[in-house]
Amino acid sequence: MPCQSCGACCAAFRVSFHVSERDDQAGGTVPEALADDETMSTCRIRGTDRSPPRCVALVGRIGESVRCGIYEFRPGPCREFAPHGVFGISNVACNQARARHGLPALPDPVVLR
Repeated sequence: MPCQSCGACCAAFRVSFHVSERDDQAGGTVPEALADDETMSTCRIRGTDRSPPRCVALVGRIGESVRCGIYEFRPGPCREFAPHGVFGISNVACNQARARHGLPALPDPVVLR
């Protein structure tokens, strides 16, 4: 999986999610200590609103070896973000994040007929 040697998306975008995903809410899993309030109904992962952004849960060096320190507890936007070309999905934002960190673009998805 290219994500474990990349991590660029975790240091390129603001990650906002509904407050119900925080672990202080029934059924929530995202550690409250890593979430900053944004509005009455949304919050964001700490570090992703800075310039340059970097999620506080990102462990390692971008483009070398990384992992998510809260992988099993990550918010919905992180669960939904797929690397470009993997699983046959095209994700321009993935390659944009990679470019911001000087990493080469991932190849386009292979279309099977």
